[in-house]
This record gives sequence, structure tokens and C-alpha cells, in this order.
Amino acid sequence: MKKLVIDFGSATTKIYMPGCGVVLTEATCVAVEEYEEEGEKRLGIKAYGNKARALAGRSAVTTRIINPVFEGDIVHESLAAHLLSYFLEKIEIPPRKTRHAEIMFIIPCGAKEELKAKYARLAEACGVEMIHFTLTPFAAVLGHNVVVGESTPMFSLDIGATVTNIAAFSQDGMICGLNLNLGGSNIDVHLIDDLAENSGFKIGALTAERLKNSVGSLLHDDNKMMVVDGTDVATGAPSSLAVNSGMILPIITAYIDKILEYVRLVISKLQPDVASAVMRGGIYLTGGVIKMDGLPAYIEDKLQIPVNLPEEPQLAAVIGGGSIITDFELSERLATYN
Repeated sequence: MKKLVIDFGSATTKIYMPGCGVVLTEATCVAVEEYEEEGEKRLGIKAYGNKARALAGRSAVTTRIINPVFEGDIVHESLAAHLLSYFLEKIEIPPRKTRHAEIMFIIPCGAKEELKAKYARLAEACGVEMIHFTLTPFAAVLGHNVVVGESTPMFSLDIGATVTNIAAFSQDGMICGLNLNLGGSNIDVHLIDDLAENSGFKIGALTAERLKNSVGSLLHDDNKMMVVDGTDVATGAPSSLAVNSGMILPIITAYIDKILEYVRLVISKLQPDVASAVMRGGIYLTGGVIKMDGLPAYIEDKLQIPVNLPEEPQLAAVIGGGSIITDFELSERLATYN
């Protein structure tokens, strides 16, 4: 039976296959075309994944780019099923082989049974019969290639595109945790609004993301700069603008500080001995936003707690999920079966 770990994220889907590593990293989106048939509006799929994402802002007015996963929830089950089938076929698991696949889905901290039911329907639509789940904090910390002890608490901070997971746990299970509808995509949206309002310059979502990833920094003396293309708000004419790290620092800081407020809240709920263990062991950071220059040091300075970084922050959770699905004891403790 082929084992897979799937992190079906709001922005990016990652798939890990034991023995092969991360076999897929693609945008979680679908390009659909609206058309009328017999007087009814219908949707036809034009592209999946990265190809769909590349059409954002460049397609006909009848084409929409839809993210079937939003803020950790499956909001469009039909398109999500088509997208997952596409991803499975891309890693050479076509429909005729899916019933022989065993999938572990990584789901947000505090996920309700309703979300698990959506994943079960999603798997059934793809022909997958055996599924189970693990929580993002469990997988994310194991992605650091550390051993999770039965009684030693670990603290995870995973900042994704639209969801941030914050939790303390041990191999015995969750101690305290929550998920927030905050992440890197919020920064992108704020960048778009800020440039339009204060610089009279309009950019698209993909440009905002590139801008964040290229010059975004928590280092106050950082002077990286990027020239972005867009349009003049007043005239609508094509234009360009040079943006440096300092211009977007306040926006990034505002969102990171809000996340850290909740980190402090979770820590304040811990028993004294658990909090002391977290202070000694540090916070395990994961998620694509963690790669931003100066962010780990900023978090460490603000919280006065050591931080731990994996080699690939954006892939840590799906890699850690691989450790769970291949270890019987970890699966028994940190996974739930459907």
C-alpha cells in the first residue's frame, strides 16, 4: 500500500511519500471558466495548481481563480476533489490505484469533526479508502527531526498563508493550543491596500507576494529594494514603483506582533512546569513566512524565548507527517483514524 502525507494548505499543497521525500509542492487553486448551458451557469475547469495560479490577473473576464481551501477549511468540496485527483495523478497515483493508497492529512490545531468529515468525503471522491489525520503542531515539530518525548513538552509556532497554529504538546497529546486566521496572505492584502492608499500605485496579489518574499524583512537596517510593475491609481496607466524593506516593515511588524500576542496567551495558560520546559527547549518555528530575514531573531527578542529552525520551514510539517505515518508508536499517539 502506498503511504502519503498531504498538507492541503490554503495557498500551497505539499505531498510527502516515505522513501521519496516531498514529491509535490503546488498552488492550491483551480482556474474555472463560467459558461451557460440550458439557461444555467456552470463552471468548467481550465487549469489546476501552478498553471491555474499563473493565470491570476491574466485571464479572460469569464475565468475565475478559486482556492478550494481557505483559512484551513475546505470551502469548495467538488473543486477540492478534482484538484486532489489531479495532484495524485501527477505523482503517478491515477484513479485505478487510489484505493491502494493510505493518506494522512495534516489539519489545523483545534479542527472539528466537521472538517474531518469534509476530508473523508474528499478522499472518497478520489477513491481513497484509508485515511487518518494528524495536527499541524505535531507534524511541524517532528519536521525539525527531533524526538518528541512522552512527558517533555514541545511548543510549536507554524505561520502559514492564512492559518497560524500555536500549541504546546507532548507525545501524550495536546496540552494547549489554538489556530488563528492570520498568516502571510494577510500581509499581501495589506501591502496592496497600503501602496494604493499611500503611493497611488496598484499591484496584484502575485506581485504583493513576490514583494513580501523578496524585500520583506524584520531587520530595521535592511535596505533591499524591488521595482514592481502595476498601474497608477489616478490614471490607470501602467507604471513602476521602487519599494524597499523599510516601506513595508510596519505592515509586517503589525501582523507578527498580533500573532505573538496569541503565543503569549497560550504560554500564559500553561502550568508552571510546562512553561519552564518551553523556556528551556524553545519554540519550534515552521511555515513559509519564517524564512523572512530577521523574523526568527525578532520572535526570540520579543518573547525572550529561544527559537529552533528547521532546514525547510515551509516543508517541515509535511516532512514531520512522514515521521508519524511510518512509525507505529507515533501513529498510535499522534494520529487519529477515520
